[in-house]
Amino acid sequence: MSALGVGKEVLSYCNKCKLTLAHIILTMKDDANIGKVECKTCHGKHNYKDPSTVGAKKVKARGATKQSKSKLSVADLWLDAVGKSDAKSQPYSPKTEYVLGDIIDHPKFGPGVIDKVIDGNKIQVIFRHEIKTLMHKLG
Repeated sequence: MSALGVGKEVLSYCNKCKLTLAHIILTMKDDANIGKVECKTCHGKHNYKDPSTVGAKKVKARGATKQSKSKLSVADLWLDAVGKSDAKSQPYSPKTEYVLGDIIDHPKFGPGVIDKVIDGNKIQVIFRHEIKTLMHKLG
């Protein structure tokens, strides 16, 4: 005879309480699978949720291009960008206009490469240790 059955107590994850708590079995799908349960704390009725599977999250498949970019560190991105750029380094000024691939020398962040032009007056710059958004074309 099965240890599980209607009226028996079982642990289940309760959505109302957001905890794994004692529940009373209300229905069985078959001899081995629990259907609906009632929480002994809040008396909420819901489908049985195995507490061992509640924390498991599904992993979405991603495209190869996104994975390869996310695996590169900022330092690797910076080295790659510097290697591709033909431009000479120029001191950074928010008044100067920059284009994709320009190399700037920022007084605080050091050398960086313009990666994107955003909204006409903003640029995304890859520095050796971080990526920053800076202003340009202000005067």
